[in-house]
Amino acid sequence: MLKVKVHLQPLIRNINLPTVLKTTILPGDSIERLFIATQIGEIFYIGNGVIETFLDIRSRIIDLGTSTGGYDERGLLGLAFHPDFNKNGLFYLHYSLAGSQGPSALPNSFQPNPCDSKTLNLKWTNRETQYNHIDTVEEWIFKPDGQSSRKRTLLNIRRPFLNHNGVNTLNFSPETGKLVLTTGDGGSGYDPFNLSQDDMEIAGKIIEIDVDKNTAVDNPPVVTRFDELSISIQEILTVIAKGVRNIPGISYQRFYDQYIKYVGNVGQDLVESIFSFHQYRPLPVTELVRASLMNSVPDMEGFINLGWRGWEGDLPTSIIRGCTENAELDMETIAYYNETVTTSVLRLFPLTCYYHKDSRPDKFGATALTGVQPYMGTAISTLTGSILFTDLARDEESPPPNRGVLAYTTVRSDCKLNDFSVIETDYDFGTQSSYYVSLGTNMDQTRIYLGVYSSMNVSNFNQGTIFEIIP
Repeated sequence: MLKVKVHLQPLIRNINLPTVLKTTILPGDSIERLFIATQIGEIFYIGNGVIETFLDIRSRIIDLGTSTGGYDERGLLGLAFHPDFNKNGLFYLHYSLAGSQGPSALPNSFQPNPCDSKTLNLKWTNRETQYNHIDTVEEWIFKPDGQSSRKRTLLNIRRPFLNHNGVNTLNFSPETGKLVLTTGDGGSGYDPFNLSQDDMEIAGKIIEIDVDKNTAVDNPPVVTRFDELSISIQEILTVIAKGVRNIPGISYQRFYDQYIKYVGNVGQDLVESIFSFHQYRPLPVTELVRASLMNSVPDMEGFINLGWRGWEGDLPTSIIRGCTENAELDMETIAYYNETVTTSVLRLFPLTCYYHKDSRPDKFGATALTGVQPYMGTAISTLTGSILFTDLARDEESPPPNRGVLAYTTVRSDCKLNDFSVIETDYDFGTQSSYYVSLGTNMDQTRIYLGVYSSMNVSNFNQGTIFEIIP
């Protein structure tokens, strides 16, 4: 693949950890502006050359980093503007609710043991008391006086663990006009309860929400499963994918009269993966619930399955057994052999994968996928039509400071697994770490934005910079 070098142009400095970067046009305005949501609950936009506050919901966000030494995967995770936001002022938020802290679903960290069937068939019991926190998806309205208020709650979701809540979790589909919510598998590691493959579980799915329908339910109950929802809420939900581990959102690329969808799946121990698809069969939640009540299997023809927890990208999900004397001889044991076999032909094959250990030229040791965006601009001509992605930081055996990675891939005409290439940047971060935490575009995908943070602790404030990626 072609070698590409770009420049990072700083737009905003000293901002809190950015989770969402996207543009829209405010009601009554004509200028497309960049909006930045931060993990702690602030939303800013750039207007008239200065940064303006759009919304501050810090008081509604769960206390972050207090029990984990600063690292946290909760907070303000999703922001999406209605396709008619410029006229109706509607926008949508996904965040972790203040005061909803629980003890978590398991007292200790989890690792499956293929020799112990008990570890392969764990059930999430006592869900009303054994959970970590509650996530909410809400509809808000931006009023003519410049203030915003909550209109209704669409979902309240109880989450088993602190991690794997997704990031950049809300977007609108240009195909269906529906709000798309991406949910991680609930956390811990190795998906202990196999929520991602269970059709009734909200965790580990990509879900479309028809927000133009009124459910007559302003504040739905806190749930974990689709069959716990009222019929009126079930009727506005469809599931377009399962087998999700953790996901930095969904993006769309127009190709003639159809849209290619891109989603990334954050890996466990071995590999990060990016998937693409255009045709798919969404499954109405009412159909899934009906099949569950009748103990039947719904028709899954055309339904998207990313393969987790049996597959981690293009590799069977494995446990690494360390060789203390020689790390190159580490043993990898398939963690969920039967599930790997069962989903081997049912899963969608990745567009590209990159690995946690990779000594090949122009490759790197991965940490975690943090963003996937198509680029349709012409300013960086060698990247036009490409898919850009970011990794949190190179997993190299070298001292700090840590450095994130920007890379790209393309879609092959034969739809087979494609290679990728690292994009070189000329920005000097000095002695500070630079974790690449978010990636975004403008409305027509001709401009790309990068969010960088110098710490992995959300409680280390004002250490972020927003860049535009330019030639």
